[in-house]
Amino acid sequence: MKDLADLIGRTLLAFLFLFEAYTGILYLDNTKELMEKYGVTWHPDFWIFSVIFLIILSSTLLILGYRIKLGVMLLLLYYIPATIITYNFWDVTEALEMRRMNLIDFMKNMGVVGGLLIFWAKGSGKYSIKRLFATFRTPGA
Repeated sequence: MKDLADLIGRTLLAFLFLFEAYTGILYLDNTKELMEKYGVTWHPDFWIFSVIFLIILSSTLLILGYRIKLGVMLLLLYYIPATIITYNFWDVTEALEMRRMNLIDFMKNMGVVGGLLIFWAKGSGKYSIKRLFATFRTPGA
């Protein structure tokens, strides 16, 4: 049961990021505007497609359980700075409710970072490509 929970947890966490990549592509113009709003003006197309590639690659590694530490580190490389830039509740000068909502979103993202760190520390479980490669025997060997 623990191994199945590991697989389901990895998959759900990866789908969160895959959905983010999907919406980044689907709403490309809005994503560019949002990036410019947050100060990313140097070659936004390069950054968008680089981040989308990074998210898809690392999420796939996470789902498959292959090179999971690399996948998690790539996701953290993107997710921590994006969270700090996007949900900077400490700089919000608007209404208290807006500051509170930014704080809640920031803390949710930090919870996702915690989940990623757990998978980084624990590694891939029983249901992973890495384990399949380790237990595969060729005929006659």
